[in-house]
Amino acid sequence: MARRGKKKGRPVSGWVILDKPVGMGSTEAVSKVKWLFQAEKAGHAGTLDPLASGMLPIALGEATKTVPYVQDGAKVYRFTVAWGEERSTDDLEGPVTKTSDSRPAEAEIRTLLPKYTGVIMQTPPQFSAIKIAGERAYDIAREGGTVEIPEREVEIGRFDLVEMRDGSTVFEIECGKGTYVRSLARDMGRDLGCYGHIADLRRVEVDPFTPEDFVTVAELEAARFGEAGQQEGEPLPLDFSAIDDLVVDTGAALECLPQVALTDDAANRIRLGNPVIIRGRDAPVEAEEACATARGRLVAIGAIEAGMFKPKRVFAG
Repeated sequence: MARRGKKKGRPVSGWVILDKPVGMGSTEAVSKVKWLFQAEKAGHAGTLDPLASGMLPIALGEATKTVPYVQDGAKVYRFTVAWGEERSTDDLEGPVTKTSDSRPAEAEIRTLLPKYTGVIMQTPPQFSAIKIAGERAYDIAREGGTVEIPEREVEIGRFDLVEMRDGSTVFEIECGKGTYVRSLARDMGRDLGCYGHIADLRRVEVDPFTPEDFVTVAELEAARFGEAGQQEGEPLPLDFSAIDDLVVDTGAALECLPQVALTDDAANRIRLGNPVIIRGRDAPVEAEEACATARGRLVAIGAIEAGMFKPKRVFAG
């Protein structure tokens, strides 16, 4: 009988709210953070394009079980639309495909914003990760092909004009999962008759995290290796205390769920997969999903039925 191989890395768990720099891909960012923490497991909650900067929540260890809750959270983007050119990628990366000498007035833009607020239909960019017949749209586009990408429903809760500049406009939006900011620039440019593309894009927030949770690659490296940095040929330091202090607790991703505080005995029963009766005057009686904790530590995600918590996903103590 084959023996299961020993897991590589440390069993560290929690969230690293990375301020991703321009030029770094999301997969590259996850690999970097995983290496710095020497973590067993890591993953991100929502891709951020290499040309975009800002919040990329990265889950370590047990926190990877909570990724869907962060992916579904509202997001805030601040971005600049450059007017006068439409590009194949709807951002600075692709070649210019259409041009115009026209530039929109502030009043014209403000009149247009309500059209892009609320629940709207949106067509993702040709250069996107959408799968068409099993292939990524951007792979087809890079080979010179054009694909028909169906419209999809997205929700934009807030769309603010922040600043008018010479030939461009700065906006900020709060939106739901699946919204393509590049598509907004493209479609607004067409509606205004002047064309447009994204010149700068930054993700400011991913609910429930805020800019106060941000940590940069440089800060992580300094916490891991000290101000002198990692010297070539030197062994990796064994002290992770400073970098571990930069990790946000796993349970922070579940603030959107009803919270249930358990005794140590009830927590042990749940960790074995058993349901428990919830006690307490303010305890919820019914909930499709709830978060159970003991001594402030995450124990499980589960459902509450008739005053009983039934675990669905258990977390290591």
